[in-house]
Amino acid sequence: MANYEVDPILLRALVPNGTELDLWSGRCFVSVVGFQFLHTRVLGVSVPFHRDFEEVNLRFYVKRIVDGETRRGVVFVKEIVPRRLLAWVANAVYNEKYVALPMSHDDRIADASRRVVYSWRQDREWSRIAVTLEGEAYLPGVASEEAFITEHYWGYTAQRDGSTLEYQVEHPRWNVWKAVNTEFVCDVASLYGQAFVPFLNRAPSSCFVADGSEIVVRRGVRLT
Repeated sequence: MANYEVDPILLRALVPNGTELDLWSGRCFVSVVGFQFLHTRVLGVSVPFHRDFEEVNLRFYVKRIVDGETRRGVVFVKEIVPRRLLAWVANAVYNEKYVALPMSHDDRIADASRRVVYSWRQDREWSRIAVTLEGEAYLPGVASEEAFITEHYWGYTAQRDGSTLEYQVEHPRWNVWKAVNTEFVCDVASLYGQAFVPFLNRAPSSCFVADGSEIVVRRGVRLT
């Protein structure tokens, strides 16, 4: 999870109706996140050749107040997966922003190098997000930046008719490692748009690796 501080104006047009930007200590973040889907099931069904795969996404953070409860969630700017069917279904049914590209990953947490790399090929060039772990894993404090980034338990997607799809994400709190030697090699303008270039072509504000867990994504509810 490589996190970049941005001007909130950059994201204003991308905020789904019914939500507002969620800031941490007055700072607005986007995150480049690489991870693996493992043993994936959709409505309890395992789809052949679509159970285990990588994803790299660019996301930002929003919140919605419901009866005094603050629902903290994420919005995806773009999600990269290696399967065309996954991208097509997500885009057609949920109006997500998926793109299918060749991908790979190299996870050496258990080795001396402690290196993690997610790669994708765009326009015949390989891009990557890569980090080295530092120190031991720890459970971040509830008011920490690490908790803010990892503990958004809702997702929001703007729909074509102007409504918003809200869905709940369930998982336990995650341990994290500090990450150093971050490499983000990517044609930012081509993939995310020229407006993101000044923010993503510099060193991240912070970076860490989460241990992950089983995750449940609930059915979405349309907000009108």
